[in-house]
Amino acid sequence: MKIKSIQSQIVRLPVDEPLADGPPSGRAHNMFVTVRIETADGIEGVGATFFGGVLSATLKQAIDQLGAMIVGEDPLRIDALTQKLRNAAASAGPGGILTLAISGIDMALWDIKGKYLGQSLGAMLGGLRERVPTYASGALVRSYSLDVILKSAQRLVERGFTQMKTQMALPGNVTPAQEAERAHLTREVVGPDIDLMCDINQRWSVNQAIDVGRRTEDVHFFWLEDVTAHDDFTGLARVADALATPLASGECLYGITPFRHTIEAHAADIIMIDLLRVGGIANWIKVAAMAEAFNLPVVSHLLPEIHVHLLSAVPNGLTVEYMPWSFRLWQEVPVPVKGELAVPTKPGLGLEFSRELDRYVVG
Repeated sequence: MKIKSIQSQIVRLPVDEPLADGPPSGRAHNMFVTVRIETADGIEGVGATFFGGVLSATLKQAIDQLGAMIVGEDPLRIDALTQKLRNAAASAGPGGILTLAISGIDMALWDIKGKYLGQSLGAMLGGLRERVPTYASGALVRSYSLDVILKSAQRLVERGFTQMKTQMALPGNVTPAQEAERAHLTREVVGPDIDLMCDINQRWSVNQAIDVGRRTEDVHFFWLEDVTAHDDFTGLARVADALATPLASGECLYGITPFRHTIEAHAADIIMIDLLRVGGIANWIKVAAMAEAFNLPVVSHLLPEIHVHLLSAVPNGLTVEYMPWSFRLWQEVPVPVKGELAVPTKPGLGLEFSRELDRYVVG
């Protein structure tokens, strides 16, 4: 089997909040780059990548240039092909556009392999579980008023979510005491049995993280996420050592090596792996295995329609972030039932691009 062609498109998807029917927040759109790889045998693999922002056209061009290098190659030799691409542009560095482009290509190659073998991605990776926990993300954002946060949290509980993530607003026109009160009121609304996470998005200093973390320890957050700069491994370790609440970190790390630094520094209790930034499916599994060796659980960042397969395949997979940003890419996506996602059983990723996707194409 040989690769016949590779095509990419830029699509601009609106950012909405369908999980709790919340109002618009933050930016209006996300720019994704879709990938289609066709083999001479007529098998098509699909993939997608983003984080390009204003450089989305550059990301598309990187996919096109790298993709041209593997036309005529065997798509089943995924590691060999992705290593070839990394070597070809190694001087660009281990992260950024290069890694995002390779990850989109890698995703489509795994889709081809699954379709060729007649196995889902989860099955190819081991098929450990048929269902995985998932949590609602993006419905309780810091830009919402307290009233909207509380109503949305209650709505998520009513819709069957047993796990959900909120955010804190510091720095801004709030005090640590107000932040703590907001967290306590959210806990009151959802009750004691809901796993409530909180994302800081790297907005705090180390001392702020320790201060607010201590003020909210009786909220019993399931985790505090990205409390300070993602590459401040010693700072994160100081916070982790000071708090009883687990810290989650890793979504902004590119490649495998920074995860070693995170684990060695004891900078996180829960390792969060982003499929696109880590460099593709094989790298994701490698980091999960590294974390398992240190008795650490792993969680995903975005793209739940892909991550459901990955979390299901590793024994230390904790929960899938159910974030709707990419849902309009696909004809259908896995839907939570009682706080869990069934692992798709269709060959490959189990996904096909939406029939309405053309309306969002911008390049």
